[in-house]
Amino acid sequence: MAITASQVNELRQLTGVGMMDCKKALVETDGDMQKAIELLRQKGQKMAAKRADRDANEGCVLAKTTGNFGAIIMVSCETDFVATNAGFVEFTTSILDAAMAKHLTTKEQVMDS
Repeated sequence: MAITASQVNELRQLTGVGMMDCKKALVETDGDMQKAIELLRQKGQKMAAKRADRDANEGCVLAKTTGNFGAIIMVSCETDFVATNAGFVEFTTSILDAAMAKHLTTKEQVMDS
């Protein structure tokens, strides 16, 4: 079965997976969109399992105080390239600012907010 670019694009929009992976999934499933989505989901789970044992030894640690309240936030990542990326530091800063604004004191509170 011939797979069209519009089918590949539709699958990509639905899943966020790369174009070539979408095309391969559609070819393997003979153009069946639902089966292709399930196939991509299974492949994604396998990839996640492979990455589960990786160490996140790099990251960003930020601290801030105002008055008598202070917070320290650490966000881990796998590589120093990510750790020094402006977007990653901005992300960590946004978490710290939220913790400070709401006077959050535990990891669970930060994760829930």
